[in-house]
Amino acid sequence: MDAPTEMSGRRRFFARIITTIQAAIGGTLGVLLGGTIISPGLARQQEKWLPAGSLAQLPINEPTPVTIRVARQDGYTQVVELRSVFLVKGPDSAVTALDSTCTHLGCRVSWDSMAGELRCPCHGGAYDRTGEVKSGPPPRALARLNTKIEGDGILVQV
Repeated sequence: MDAPTEMSGRRRFFARIITTIQAAIGGTLGVLLGGTIISPGLARQQEKWLPAGSLAQLPINEPTPVTIRVARQDGYTQVVELRSVFLVKGPDSAVTALDSTCTHLGCRVSWDSMAGELRCPCHGGAYDRTGEVKSGPPPRALARLNTKIEGDGILVQV
């Protein structure tokens, strides 16, 4: 009778060892795969405040096009993207930055000083100087970017 209880004791011992090893492997895979899936959503976006111009050189209530150089890491190389924005200085010296990408199909808008509006050359969309849609097919206003003023310099968050 000692032999069957001794064998069942060994079997239970090895079954527990195998179960423990399987649980460790499953837990490790769960942490690795879960971290890979969840981590991009939890990663903090780095704020980048880039210089966009001088406050003294901006005319009041007239969108002024400015090109911002945005450097980002792409693998082993650094890519520099040029991004166009319009800076609009209000009478109280508050500055608004408008993205120059039309919200209809992504064309670049330009300032028409004669008509006093931002116009999309592709499909006839028109925006006022604050970026709100005046006419045409654009579904919403131009995107606004955060700005801050340090001394005489204007910084835009991208």
